[in-house]
Amino acid sequence: MSLSVTLKRKYHVSYDGGKTLEEKEEEVYWANITHNLGGMAKESGIYEALWRPYLLKAEGKEFKDYIEESEFEDSVEIRAYEIIPLLEKGLEDMKARPEHYKTFDSPNGWGTYVHFVPFIEEYLSACKEFPEAIVEVWR
Repeated sequence: MSLSVTLKRKYHVSYDGGKTLEEKEEEVYWANITHNLGGMAKESGIYEALWRPYLLKAEGKEFKDYIEESEFEDSVEIRAYEIIPLLEKGLEDMKARPEHYKTFDSPNGWGTYVHFVPFIEEYLSACKEFPEAIVEVWR
């Protein structure tokens, strides 16, 4: 199983010289990583930013069941700029304490520090390049 992260942006197109606009959407970034890195992500404080960004807008809300949580997730829109500070802070800590984070490496080799750090760096870079992009995750 894996986590897919996507950044999408909306733009407008006119086919009649600007009289009417049609809203379009394009994917500007996509990446995938194993769920085995969830523990490392939690330790670094970036789990929510990566796996469940909608919780950043939940403000302590407790969900009674999966359906209610799923409906909430579908109702909020998270922009890349909203997760940048969390990714930066977590990445900084991971780089400062690599040996600590390597203790979270998956024993089977599927999900290691040496793969996770570049994943976060690339995702963070894309978030900075497209700060208004909509964050979507697939778990």
